[in-house]
Amino acid sequence: MSLGPWEIALIVLVIFLLFGATRLPNAARSLGRSMRIFKSEMDEMKQDGNRGQADAAQPAQIAQQPAAGETPEQSMQRLQAQQQAQPQAQPQAQQPRIDNGQN
Repeated sequence: MSLGPWEIALIVLVIFLLFGATRLPNAARSLGRSMRIFKSEMDEMKQDGNRGQADAAQPAQIAQQPAAGETPEQSMQRLQAQQQAQPQAQPQAQQPRIDNGQN
């Protein structure tokens, strides 16, 4: 269903009569500010997400680099000790399913 020019004019007139000439510019200004704030927050969240991914990858690369004056065997032992010291991710226990007889 498409609106013709008379229907659009009638809707604009009703809105103008309901809200008045002073409230409409203020409402449009508030809407513009809100949209600008929302857009800047979304951009900031995207940047934070990208920074978080880069920060998460960086410590793993640093830990694998050999220390100064370290032999390959010592490097391997240090890496194995670090892996053992890190808490292992434990699989979550599955919750038992309750069958109430409705299938």
